[in-house]
Amino acid sequence: MPPPRSPLSRLFTVLLAGVLAGLVLAVAALPGNLLLGFAAKSAIGSYAVLPEALRTPITPQRSYLYANDGKTLITTFYDVNRTDVPLAEIAPVLRQAIVAAEDQRFYSHGGADLRGLARALVANVRGGGTEQGGSTLTMQYVRNVLKTDPDRTAEERQAATEQTVGRKLQEIRYATALEQRLSKDEILNGYLNIAYFGSGAYGIAAASQRYFAKSPADLTLPEAALLAGLVQSPDAYSPIDGDADAALSRRGYVLDAMAGTGAISAEQAAAAKVEKLGLSPTRQPNGCTAVAQGHDDWGFFCDYLRQWWLTQPAFGETVEEREQALRRGGYTVVTSLDPKIQATAQQQATAVYGYDNKRALPIAAVQPGTGRVLAMAVNRHYSLEDNPDGQANHPNTVNPLISGGGGVDGYQAGSTFKLFTMLAALENGKQLATGFDAPSRLPTRYAAEGAGSCDGKWCPANANPQWMDGYRTMWDGFGRSVNTYFVWLAEQVGPAKVVEMAQRLGITFRADSDAAFAEDNAANWGSFTLGVAATTPLDLANAYATVAAEGTYCAPLPVVSVTAADGDRVPVGDPSCRQVLDADVARAATDAARCPVGQQTTFGQCDGGTATSVDRIVGRQVAGKTGSSEENATETFVGFTPQVAVAGIAANPDDPGDSVGSAVQAKVIDAVARTIRTAVDGQPVRDFTPPSRALAGEVHRPAPEPSRPVPRRQQQDDPPNPLRWSNRRG
Repeated sequence: MPPPRSPLSRLFTVLLAGVLAGLVLAVAALPGNLLLGFAAKSAIGSYAVLPEALRTPITPQRSYLYANDGKTLITTFYDVNRTDVPLAEIAPVLRQAIVAAEDQRFYSHGGADLRGLARALVANVRGGGTEQGGSTLTMQYVRNVLKTDPDRTAEERQAATEQTVGRKLQEIRYATALEQRLSKDEILNGYLNIAYFGSGAYGIAAASQRYFAKSPADLTLPEAALLAGLVQSPDAYSPIDGDADAALSRRGYVLDAMAGTGAISAEQAAAAKVEKLGLSPTRQPNGCTAVAQGHDDWGFFCDYLRQWWLTQPAFGETVEEREQALRRGGYTVVTSLDPKIQATAQQQATAVYGYDNKRALPIAAVQPGTGRVLAMAVNRHYSLEDNPDGQANHPNTVNPLISGGGGVDGYQAGSTFKLFTMLAALENGKQLATGFDAPSRLPTRYAAEGAGSCDGKWCPANANPQWMDGYRTMWDGFGRSVNTYFVWLAEQVGPAKVVEMAQRLGITFRADSDAAFAEDNAANWGSFTLGVAATTPLDLANAYATVAAEGTYCAPLPVVSVTAADGDRVPVGDPSCRQVLDADVARAATDAARCPVGQQTTFGQCDGGTATSVDRIVGRQVAGKTGSSEENATETFVGFTPQVAVAGIAANPDDPGDSVGSAVQAKVIDAVARTIRTAVDGQPVRDFTPPSRALAGEVHRPAPEPSRPVPRRQQQDDPPNPLRWSNRRG
C-alpha cells in the first residue's frame, strides 16, 4: 500500500486547488483542440527561458569498461545506474504500458493536462483513497531532469520536487514550452531513460537488466506492465526491495489500464495477470572490487586504469571532476587488457605462489611501440575482504603490487638494471665488443664501510667467480651477468648517466631515499647498475619494451579507445610515444640481451646465459635478463620480443627482509617465458633488427659453439652476500 499522505501534502493540494480552481473551471468544458491551443498560447516565447538542462538534458549514466576485444565486460562505474537507449530499442509494449499507467492522454495534451489535474485535485482534497498526482509524463520528465541536473546546486535540485504552488506552476509552464520543440516520442524516450524504477535502477535499460536480466527491447507484456507500474512508487512496489504482492497488484492495475486504452485486449490482460513475476535479478557491478565473477584478478588492472583516468585533463580540470566523469559520464572504455594473456599470467603467478602465500609474483605485460598494458597479474585477490590475523596483504588486497604507488615503492630487480648501464655505455661511444678482464672482486672509487669494503672502498664481487671471472665483453658479460664487468662499465661512463638512462626509459623512484639519491648524488651511485633501487614489474616491462621498440618510449597506456555518451571519441586512447634512444643503440643492446636467454647474437658472441630455458619455451627470437638482489631477497626476470615485454618479480611485499631464495628463480623465468609465448601465439614471427658493425666493434675471438645450459648452481646473478652499499642512499 502507498504511504499515508502527510499534512503538508494535503495543505499543498488545497492551496494548489485554490489557485488553479478558476483556471480549471474556465477551461474544463472546452473542446480538446481549444484546450491544446490554450496551453500552446500560454507557452509562447517561454522556450528561450527554459533551463539549459531541459534544452540539452545531461543525465548521469554509468561508464562501461571492456577488455581489448570490446566485448568482454570488466566492470562498470556509476553513481546512478543508468544507460540511455533510443526509443527504437524499447519494446512497444513497454511504451504502451507507461502511457496507460501514467498519462493516458499523453498523445493529446500539450504538456499539462488540465482536466486530469482537476480530477486529481478534487480526488486528493476529498481524500479517502490513493493520492493522485495529476502530472503528465512531460511534467514528470521536467521534474526528473531538474532534480538530477549535475550543473545545479543541491538546493536547486531539491527545489525541483518541493511541494509548492510556485514550483507546480513553473513545471506546467516548462512542460508546455517543451512540447513546442520536442516530439511526443522524444519526450517519452527522455522520460523512460531518466525515470527511477527502484532497486537502484535509473532508466528502462538499467531496470530491464536489474529485474529481468534482459534488454528493454526483449520485454514481455507482464514484464513491461510490472516495470511501468514501478515509477509511481518505486520503493513501495519494487518486488526486489519492496513488496512483491504490491508489485503484482500494481501490475494488474497497469494491465487493466492498457486494456482500457485499447493497447491490449481484456483476454491478454487476464492472461498476463496470472503470470508469475518471473524475476531474474542482476546487480550491475560498480567499481574495481566488483569485476566480473571469477576474475577478481582483473581488479588490479581496473584500479590502474582508474588512477590513470584521474590524471587525464580530458575528463575535467580537477581530480574530483574526473572521478565524477567516470561515474556519471556514460563512457564506453575499451581497455588494453588482453584476457588471454592475463589468464596465462595469472595462472603462472599462482603456480609459483598460491593466494595464501606471503610471497608474491607480480607480473606485467606491455606492448612495445604503444605502451599498452596487456596484463597485470599477481597471486592475490583484488578484494576488500578481511584477511586472517597476521596476514596484512594476503590473500586479499587492493594495493597496487604490480604498478606501484599508494605506498607501494616496488622491489629491487637486481641485475636487470645492467641493461641501463649497457645502453648508457653504447650511447657514449662504447661498443658491444668493449672488453675488460673482470676480476672476482673489483675495488671502486666509491667510499664504503663494513666487512665487505676493501680499504674503505666499495668492492662488489661476482656470484660465481669460476664461471664469471675473466675477459668479458658486453655480450657475455650480460649473458653471464658479471657484476664486476658492469660496475667497471658504469665507472667508465659515470653512474649519473646510468641513472638518467633508467629514468629516460620510465623507471620511477617511488622510494623517497632512492629519489633523493638520484637527485643529489647520482654521480656516486655506483651500485645502481646492480639494481638496488626499487622498481615495479610494470615500470621494468615498459623500460625493456622501449628497447624492443628500437628506442621508442611510450607512456604506459591502459586503454585502446574511450567513447563519450554522445558517440564522440575522446582523444586519450592514442599512444604517447617519443624516441629516447638511437635505434641502433637499442638494437645493439637487444643483440646482447639474447645471450641470457640461450640464443645467439648476430655476431655469434654469446657464451652462456642465466635463463637458457627461455629459448625453448618461446620458440622464436627473444631477449631478456635475470636479476637477483642481495641474499636473493627478490628474483626477477624480464623478457621481450618485438611484440611484447613481460616482467615478473618474486618478493614479499610486506617484508623486504624475507628472502625468496635462489630456488624460485627458475620458476619466475618459466612464468614470464610462458606468458610471452601466449602473447605472441598466433602473431606473425618477427625478428630483431641486427645492430650495425660500428656499434658491435671488432670481434676479438671466433664465434663460440651454441650456448649450453648453465648448471643450476651457476645461474644466480649476484653473489650470495654481495656488499649492499650501505651509504647508497646518502
